[in-house]
Amino acid sequence: MLERSSDNEGIAYAISAPRLGSLGIAAIFAVAGILAVMTGRECHLNLVLRHIDASFIPSLCYGLVTWLWWATITTGLWAVADRNSEAFRFSIRSASAHFAVASVLAVAHIGLLRCTVVWASHTWPAWGIRYRNYGALDWERFGIDLLLYGFIYGISCVLYSRFQNQRTVIQKLEVERQLTQAQLKALQMQMEPHFRFNTLNALASLVAQGRNKEASKTLAHLDMILRTTLRRSAPEKVPFVEELRVIESYLAIQQVRFAHRLQVKIEASPEALEGLVPCFLLQPIIENAIKHGIAPMEGGGLIETSVKRIGDRLWLKVRDNGSGPGSSSTKGHGIGMQNTKERLAYFYPGTHEFCAVAPAGGGYEVTIQIPYERTLA
Repeated sequence: MLERSSDNEGIAYAISAPRLGSLGIAAIFAVAGILAVMTGRECHLNLVLRHIDASFIPSLCYGLVTWLWWATITTGLWAVADRNSEAFRFSIRSASAHFAVASVLAVAHIGLLRCTVVWASHTWPAWGIRYRNYGALDWERFGIDLLLYGFIYGISCVLYSRFQNQRTVIQKLEVERQLTQAQLKALQMQMEPHFRFNTLNALASLVAQGRNKEASKTLAHLDMILRTTLRRSAPEKVPFVEELRVIESYLAIQQVRFAHRLQVKIEASPEALEGLVPCFLLQPIIENAIKHGIAPMEGGGLIETSVKRIGDRLWLKVRDNGSGPGSSSTKGHGIGMQNTKERLAYFYPGTHEFCAVAPAGGGYEVTIQIPYERTLA
Protein backbone atom coordinates (compact mmCIF):
# COMPACT_ATOMS: atom_id res chain seq x y z
CA MET A 1 0.00 0.00 0.00
CA LEU A 2 1.02 3.65 -0.42
CA GLU A 3 2.66 5.32 2.53
CA ARG A 4 3.06 9.08 2.63
CA SER A 5 6.02 10.80 4.20
CA SER A 6 6.67 14.53 4.29
CA ASP A 7 9.69 16.71 4.89
CA ASN A 8 10.72 20.30 4.33
CA GLU A 9 11.38 19.72 0.64
CA GLY A 10 8.01 18.29 -0.33
CA ILE A 11 5.98 15.11 -0.35
CA ALA A 12 7.23 11.62 -1.14
CA TYR A 13 5.42 8.33 -1.54
CA ALA A 14 6.76 4.85 -0.94
CA ILE A 15 5.31 1.46 -1.76
CA SER A 16 4.97 -1.06 1.01
CA ALA A 17 5.00 -4.73 0.15
CA PRO A 18 1.66 -6.09 -1.14
CA ARG A 19 -0.27 -7.83 1.63
CA LEU A 20 -2.98 -10.44 1.66
CA GLY A 21 -5.07 -8.61 4.19
CA SER A 22 -7.81 -10.18 6.27
CA LEU A 23 -10.02 -10.75 3.21
CA GLY A 24 -7.24 -12.59 1.35
CA ILE A 25 -6.44 -14.78 4.34
CA ALA A 26 -10.12 -15.58 4.80
CA ALA A 27 -10.38 -16.53 1.11
CA ILE A 28 -7.36 -18.88 1.35
CA PHE A 29 -8.75 -20.69 4.39
CA ALA A 30 -12.21 -20.83 2.82
CA VAL A 31 -10.76 -22.59 -0.25
CA ALA A 32 -8.79 -24.91 2.04
CA GLY A 33 -11.98 -25.72 3.93
CA ILE A 34 -13.82 -26.58 0.73
CA LEU A 35 -10.96 -28.84 -0.42
CA ALA A 36 -10.89 -30.48 3.03
CA VAL A 37 -14.59 -31.31 2.83
CA MET A 38 -14.14 -32.69 -0.69
CA THR A 39 -11.19 -34.85 0.42
CA GLY A 40 -13.10 -36.09 3.47
CA ARG A 41 -16.13 -36.88 1.32
CA GLU A 42 -13.98 -38.87 -1.10
CA CYS A 43 -12.43 -40.87 1.77
CA HIS A 44 -15.83 -41.58 3.27
CA LEU A 45 -17.23 -42.58 -0.12
CA ASN A 46 -14.50 -45.21 -0.43
CA LEU A 47 -15.64 -46.66 2.88
CA VAL A 48 -19.25 -46.71 1.75
CA LEU A 49 -18.34 -48.48 -1.49
CA ARG A 50 -16.49 -51.13 0.54
CA HIS A 51 -19.53 -51.52 2.83
CA ILE A 52 -17.58 -50.26 5.84
CA ASP A 53 -19.80 -48.53 8.36
CA ALA A 54 -17.59 -45.72 9.68
CA SER A 55 -18.09 -42.14 10.81
CA PHE A 56 -17.47 -39.20 8.44
CA ILE A 57 -15.58 -37.32 11.18
CA PRO A 58 -12.14 -39.03 10.80
CA SER A 59 -12.28 -38.57 7.04
CA LEU A 60 -13.04 -34.86 7.54
CA CYS A 61 -10.21 -34.56 10.08
CA TYR A 62 -7.81 -36.07 7.58
CA GLY A 63 -8.96 -33.61 4.91
CA LEU A 64 -8.62 -30.66 7.28
CA VAL A 65 -5.07 -31.63 8.29
CA THR A 66 -4.18 -32.07 4.61
CA TRP A 67 -5.41 -28.69 3.36
CA LEU A 68 -5.30 -26.35 6.35
CA TRP A 69 -1.59 -27.13 6.44
CA TRP A 70 -1.19 -25.64 2.97
CA ALA A 71 -3.40 -22.66 3.81
CA THR A 72 -1.10 -21.94 6.74
CA ILE A 73 1.99 -22.35 4.55
CA THR A 74 0.54 -19.92 1.96
CA THR A 75 -0.21 -17.21 4.51
CA GLY A 76 3.21 -17.84 6.06
CA LEU A 77 4.92 -17.27 2.70
CA TRP A 78 3.12 -13.94 2.27
CA ALA A 79 4.03 -12.95 5.82
CA VAL A 80 7.69 -13.64 5.02
CA ALA A 81 7.39 -11.65 1.76
CA ASP A 82 5.89 -8.79 3.76
CA ARG A 83 9.16 -8.56 5.67
CA ASN A 84 11.46 -9.48 2.80
CA SER A 85 10.23 -8.90 -0.77
CA GLU A 86 13.05 -11.09 -2.11
CA ALA A 87 11.06 -14.15 -0.99
CA PHE A 88 8.88 -13.95 -4.10
CA ARG A 89 11.61 -12.93 -6.56
CA PHE A 90 12.86 -15.87 -8.56
CA SER A 91 16.58 -16.62 -8.63
CA ILE A 92 18.77 -19.71 -8.43
CA ARG A 93 19.60 -18.89 -4.83
CA SER A 94 15.98 -18.38 -3.78
CA ALA A 95 14.85 -21.47 -5.70
CA SER A 96 17.41 -23.59 -3.84
CA ALA A 97 16.32 -22.15 -0.51
CA HIS A 98 12.66 -22.81 -1.28
CA PHE A 99 13.43 -26.39 -2.35
CA ALA A 100 15.14 -27.02 0.99
CA VAL A 101 12.21 -25.45 2.87
CA ALA A 102 9.71 -27.47 0.81
CA SER A 103 11.55 -30.71 1.62
CA VAL A 104 11.47 -30.01 5.36
CA LEU A 105 7.81 -29.00 5.23
CA ALA A 106 6.91 -32.11 3.23
CA VAL A 107 8.48 -34.39 5.85
CA ALA A 108 6.75 -32.45 8.65
CA HIS A 109 3.41 -32.61 6.84
CA ILE A 110 3.67 -36.35 6.29
CA GLY A 111 4.52 -36.79 9.96
CA LEU A 112 1.47 -34.75 10.99
CA LEU A 113 -0.75 -36.79 8.65
CA ARG A 114 0.62 -40.00 10.15
CA CYS A 115 -0.18 -38.81 13.66
CA THR A 116 -3.70 -37.91 12.54
CA VAL A 117 -4.22 -41.35 10.99
CA VAL A 118 -2.95 -43.16 14.10
CA TRP A 119 -5.24 -41.10 16.32
CA ALA A 120 -8.27 -41.57 14.03
CA SER A 121 -7.64 -45.32 13.69
CA HIS A 122 -7.54 -45.67 17.48
CA THR A 123 -10.68 -43.55 17.98
CA TRP A 124 -12.66 -44.99 15.05
CA PRO A 125 -11.43 -48.58 14.49
CA ALA A 126 -13.76 -49.14 11.53
CA TRP A 127 -12.15 -46.19 9.73
CA GLY A 128 -8.69 -47.48 10.64
CA ILE A 129 -9.37 -50.78 8.89
CA ARG A 130 -9.22 -48.94 5.55
CA TYR A 131 -6.85 -46.02 6.22
CA ARG A 132 -4.44 -47.12 8.93
CA ASN A 133 -1.54 -47.11 6.44
CA TYR A 134 -2.28 -43.55 5.21
CA GLY A 135 0.30 -40.97 6.07
CA ALA A 136 3.25 -43.32 5.95
CA LEU A 137 6.43 -41.72 4.65
CA ASP A 138 6.78 -42.62 0.97
CA TRP A 139 8.32 -40.95 -2.05
CA GLU A 140 5.01 -40.51 -3.82
CA ARG A 141 3.53 -38.47 -1.00
CA PHE A 142 6.79 -36.59 -0.61
CA GLY A 143 6.77 -35.71 -4.32
CA ILE A 144 3.14 -34.55 -4.16
CA ASP A 145 3.95 -32.18 -1.30
CA LEU A 146 6.93 -30.79 -3.20
CA LEU A 147 4.70 -30.16 -6.22
CA LEU A 148 2.03 -28.51 -4.07
CA TYR A 149 4.61 -26.23 -2.48
CA GLY A 150 5.99 -25.36 -5.93
CA PHE A 151 2.49 -24.65 -7.24
CA ILE A 152 1.65 -22.39 -4.29
CA TYR A 153 5.01 -20.64 -4.56
CA GLY A 154 4.60 -20.07 -8.32
CA ILE A 155 1.06 -18.71 -8.01
CA SER A 156 2.13 -16.48 -5.12
CA CYS A 157 5.06 -15.11 -7.16
CA VAL A 158 2.77 -14.23 -10.07
CA LEU A 159 0.17 -12.58 -7.83
CA TYR A 160 2.81 -10.75 -5.82
CA SER A 161 4.40 -9.41 -9.00
CA ARG A 162 1.04 -8.22 -10.35
CA PHE A 163 0.10 -6.58 -7.06
CA GLN A 164 3.46 -4.85 -6.92
CA ASN A 165 3.08 -3.58 -10.49
CA GLN A 166 -0.38 -2.23 -9.63
CA ARG A 167 1.03 -0.52 -6.56
CA THR A 168 3.72 1.06 -8.69
CA VAL A 169 1.12 2.37 -11.15
CA ILE A 170 -1.02 3.69 -8.29
CA GLN A 171 2.01 5.40 -6.77
CA LYS A 172 2.89 7.01 -10.09
CA LEU A 173 -0.67 8.23 -10.63
CA GLU A 174 -0.89 9.55 -7.08
CA VAL A 175 2.38 11.44 -7.40
CA GLU A 176 1.30 12.85 -10.77
CA ARG A 177 -2.02 13.91 -9.26
CA GLN A 178 -0.31 15.61 -6.35
CA LEU A 179 2.14 17.40 -8.64
CA THR A 180 -0.59 18.48 -11.04
CA GLN A 181 -2.75 19.69 -8.19
CA ALA A 182 0.19 21.58 -6.72
CA GLN A 183 0.97 23.10 -10.12
CA LEU A 184 -2.66 24.10 -10.61
CA LYS A 185 -2.79 25.67 -7.17
CA ALA A 186 0.38 27.59 -7.96
CA LEU A 187 -1.16 28.82 -11.22
CA GLN A 188 -4.26 30.05 -9.40
CA MET A 189 -2.16 31.76 -6.72
CA GLN A 190 -0.07 33.34 -9.48
CA MET A 191 -3.13 34.70 -11.23
CA GLU A 192 -5.07 36.02 -8.24
CA PRO A 193 -2.30 38.31 -6.87
CA HIS A 194 -1.91 39.65 -10.40
CA PHE A 195 -5.60 40.55 -10.44
CA ARG A 196 -5.55 42.02 -6.94
CA PHE A 197 -2.48 44.10 -7.74
CA ASN A 198 -4.20 45.67 -10.76
CA THR A 199 -7.38 46.31 -8.76
CA LEU A 200 -5.54 47.95 -5.88
CA ASN A 201 -3.75 50.20 -8.36
CA ALA A 202 -7.12 51.30 -9.71
CA LEU A 203 -8.39 51.86 -6.18
CA ALA A 204 -5.35 53.97 -5.28
CA SER A 205 -5.94 56.06 -8.39
CA LEU A 206 -9.57 56.70 -7.39
CA VAL A 207 -8.59 57.76 -3.88
CA ALA A 208 -5.88 60.06 -5.26
CA GLN A 209 -8.49 61.74 -7.47
CA GLY A 210 -10.87 62.21 -4.54
CA ARG A 211 -13.49 59.93 -6.06
CA ASN A 212 -14.44 58.43 -2.70
CA LYS A 213 -17.89 57.17 -3.74
CA GLU A 214 -16.42 55.24 -6.63
CA ALA A 215 -13.64 53.96 -4.35
CA SER A 216 -16.26 52.68 -1.87
CA LYS A 217 -18.07 50.79 -4.62
CA THR A 218 -14.80 49.39 -5.85
CA LEU A 219 -13.96 48.15 -2.36
CA ALA A 220 -17.38 46.45 -2.12
CA HIS A 221 -16.81 44.61 -5.39
CA LEU A 222 -13.27 43.68 -4.41
CA ASP A 223 -14.57 42.37 -1.09
CA MET A 224 -17.04 40.15 -2.96
CA ILE A 225 -14.29 38.77 -5.19
CA LEU A 226 -11.91 38.12 -2.29
CA ARG A 227 -14.61 36.39 -0.25
CA THR A 228 -15.40 34.16 -3.21
CA THR A 229 -11.73 33.33 -3.63
CA LEU A 230 -11.25 32.50 0.04
CA ARG A 231 -14.21 30.10 -0.01
CA ARG A 232 -12.43 28.07 -2.67
CA SER A 233 -9.81 26.12 -0.77
CA ALA A 234 -8.44 24.46 -3.93
CA PRO A 235 -8.75 24.79 -7.70
CA GLU A 236 -12.18 23.52 -8.61
CA LYS A 237 -15.10 23.67 -10.96
CA VAL A 238 -17.94 26.01 -10.05
CA PRO A 239 -21.37 26.77 -11.55
CA PHE A 240 -21.02 29.45 -14.19
CA VAL A 241 -23.51 31.60 -12.31
CA GLU A 242 -20.88 31.93 -9.55
CA GLU A 243 -18.19 32.70 -12.10
CA LEU A 244 -20.49 35.32 -13.59
CA ARG A 245 -20.77 37.14 -10.23
CA VAL A 246 -16.99 37.41 -10.08
CA ILE A 247 -16.87 38.69 -13.67
CA GLU A 248 -19.58 41.28 -13.01
CA SER A 249 -17.79 42.52 -9.89
CA TYR A 250 -14.51 42.69 -11.79
CA LEU A 251 -16.11 44.60 -14.68
CA ALA A 252 -17.82 46.94 -12.21
CA ILE A 253 -14.39 47.76 -10.80
CA GLN A 254 -12.98 48.37 -14.27
CA GLN A 255 -15.97 50.49 -15.32
CA VAL A 256 -15.36 52.76 -12.35
CA ARG A 257 -11.79 53.09 -13.55
CA PHE A 258 -12.50 53.57 -17.29
CA ALA A 259 -15.94 55.23 -16.99
CA HIS A 260 -17.55 55.72 -20.43
CA ARG A 261 -14.49 54.31 -22.21
CA LEU A 262 -15.52 50.73 -21.32
CA GLN A 263 -18.74 49.18 -22.58
CA VAL A 264 -19.76 45.69 -21.55
CA LYS A 265 -22.24 43.20 -22.99
CA ILE A 266 -22.80 39.78 -21.38
CA GLU A 267 -25.14 37.07 -22.66
CA ALA A 268 -25.57 33.71 -20.91
CA SER A 269 -28.31 31.16 -21.54
CA PRO A 270 -30.12 29.55 -18.55
CA GLU A 271 -28.48 26.19 -19.30
CA ALA A 272 -25.06 27.85 -19.40
CA LEU A 273 -25.61 29.32 -15.95
CA GLU A 274 -26.06 25.80 -14.57
CA GLY A 275 -22.95 24.45 -16.29
CA LEU A 276 -19.71 23.81 -14.43
CA VAL A 277 -16.55 25.69 -15.39
CA PRO A 278 -13.09 25.98 -13.80
CA CYS A 279 -13.06 28.86 -11.34
CA PHE A 280 -11.60 32.12 -12.66
CA LEU A 281 -11.87 30.86 -16.24
CA LEU A 282 -13.05 34.01 -18.04
CA GLN A 283 -11.83 36.72 -15.68
CA PRO A 284 -8.19 36.65 -16.89
CA ILE A 285 -9.37 36.66 -20.52
CA ILE A 286 -11.56 39.69 -19.90
CA GLU A 287 -8.71 41.31 -17.99
CA ASN A 288 -6.46 40.66 -20.97
CA ALA A 289 -9.03 42.26 -23.31
CA ILE A 290 -9.22 45.38 -21.16
CA LYS A 291 -5.48 45.72 -20.64
CA HIS A 292 -4.32 45.00 -24.19
CA GLY A 293 -7.41 45.90 -26.22
CA ILE A 294 -9.42 48.68 -24.56
CA ALA A 295 -6.89 50.53 -22.38
CA PRO A 296 -4.59 51.62 -25.28
CA MET A 297 -7.55 53.15 -27.18
CA GLU A 298 -8.29 56.78 -26.42
CA GLY A 299 -12.00 56.35 -27.12
CA GLY A 300 -12.28 53.01 -25.33
CA GLY A 301 -14.25 50.09 -26.72
CA LEU A 302 -16.67 47.22 -26.21
CA ILE A 303 -16.20 43.78 -24.63
CA GLU A 304 -18.77 41.15 -25.52
CA THR A 305 -19.05 37.92 -23.58
CA SER A 306 -21.39 35.09 -24.55
CA VAL A 307 -21.83 31.68 -22.96
CA LYS A 308 -24.20 29.03 -24.27
CA ARG A 309 -24.71 25.32 -24.50
CA ILE A 310 -24.56 23.67 -27.92
CA GLY A 311 -25.27 19.94 -27.73
CA ASP A 312 -22.96 18.38 -25.18
CA ARG A 313 -20.53 21.30 -25.31
CA LEU A 314 -20.34 24.60 -23.48
CA TRP A 315 -19.18 27.49 -25.67
CA LEU A 316 -17.62 30.55 -24.08
CA LYS A 317 -16.56 33.56 -26.15
CA VAL A 318 -14.94 36.86 -25.21
CA ARG A 319 -14.49 39.47 -27.93
CA ASP A 320 -13.28 43.05 -27.86
CA ASN A 321 -13.07 45.68 -30.58
CA GLY A 322 -9.83 47.08 -29.22
CA SER A 323 -6.46 47.65 -30.80
CA GLY A 324 -5.85 43.95 -31.44
CA PRO A 325 -2.63 41.95 -31.14
CA GLY A 326 -0.80 44.01 -33.76
CA SER A 327 -0.20 46.89 -31.35
CA SER A 328 3.17 47.16 -29.70
CA SER A 329 1.41 47.42 -26.36
CA THR A 330 -0.17 44.01 -26.79
CA LYS A 331 2.82 41.84 -27.42
CA GLY A 332 2.23 38.73 -25.35
CA HIS A 333 -1.02 38.03 -23.60
CA GLY A 334 -0.04 38.04 -19.92
CA ILE A 335 0.15 35.26 -17.38
CA GLY A 336 -3.64 35.03 -17.13
CA MET A 337 -4.06 33.69 -20.66
CA GLN A 338 -1.32 31.09 -20.20
CA ASN A 339 -2.81 30.02 -16.88
CA THR A 340 -6.18 29.59 -18.54
CA LYS A 341 -4.70 27.30 -21.19
CA GLU A 342 -2.89 25.21 -18.62
CA ARG A 343 -5.93 24.87 -16.37
CA LEU A 344 -8.10 23.82 -19.31
CA ALA A 345 -5.51 21.17 -20.17
CA TYR A 346 -5.71 19.92 -16.58
CA PHE A 347 -9.49 19.80 -16.27
CA TYR A 348 -10.24 18.65 -19.83
CA PRO A 349 -7.24 16.77 -21.26
CA GLY A 350 -7.84 16.24 -24.95
CA THR A 351 -11.53 17.26 -24.75
CA HIS A 352 -11.36 21.05 -24.92
CA GLU A 353 -10.64 23.68 -27.55
CA PHE A 354 -9.02 27.05 -27.02
CA CYS A 355 -8.89 29.45 -29.94
CA ALA A 356 -7.58 33.04 -29.89
CA VAL A 357 -7.78 35.01 -33.15
CA ALA A 358 -7.78 38.57 -34.46
CA PRO A 359 -10.98 38.93 -36.58
CA ALA A 360 -10.81 40.78 -39.88
CA GLY A 361 -12.98 43.55 -38.42
CA GLY A 362 -10.41 44.28 -35.71
CA GLY A 363 -10.09 43.52 -32.05
CA TYR A 364 -9.41 40.15 -30.49
CA GLU A 365 -11.57 37.06 -29.89
CA VAL A 366 -11.11 34.09 -27.59
CA THR A 367 -13.35 31.04 -27.91
CA ILE A 368 -13.40 28.10 -25.50
CA GLN A 369 -15.23 24.81 -25.91
CA ILE A 370 -15.49 22.36 -23.00
CA PRO A 371 -17.73 19.38 -22.21
CA TYR A 372 -21.01 20.48 -20.69
CA GLU A 373 -21.42 19.37 -17.08
CA ARG A 374 -24.55 20.30 -15.19
CA THR A 375 -24.38 21.44 -11.60
CA LEU A 376 -25.42 18.66 -9.23
CA ALA A 377 -28.52 19.45 -7.21
